[in-house]
Amino acid sequence: MKVSLARGPSGTISTQNAWGCLTSNLAIPGSGSLLAGRASGYGQLLLALIGMVLSLVFGARFVVWQISNWSRLFESSVDPFGLLQEVWIHVRWAALGLGIFLLSIIWALASSLSILDASRKAERLDKLPPRLNGGQRVS
Repeated sequence: MKVSLARGPSGTISTQNAWGCLTSNLAIPGSGSLLAGRASGYGQLLLALIGMVLSLVFGARFVVWQISNWSRLFESSVDPFGLLQEVWIHVRWAALGLGIFLLSIIWALASSLSILDASRKAERLDKLPPRLNGGQRVS
């Protein structure tokens, strides 16, 4: 299996291929945009990777912290607002990673819908009969 980050051919693609790009973008943000020949796919892919790494690294750190403080977290005598603040301090970077990943998915979805719209317009134009202009050249 060959994996490539090269862009696909630029130009319009069929509606069926545009749907494939949409599903690819929802699975791995940026991959469908790259298949459709759009350079924005590199940014989407980079954002997705940054978000994924942040959420995995800091999420794992949060889980380790939570396990080590398990008994203290479920004491009834603990101040709930102080505990909430402490949990937020340990989970905020993981939440930032999830937010960045969500941003890449939204960007990829917007790009996919644009690709799908362009392919539908191109197919509609291909189905139109040629214009007759009374033998005159169109300038």
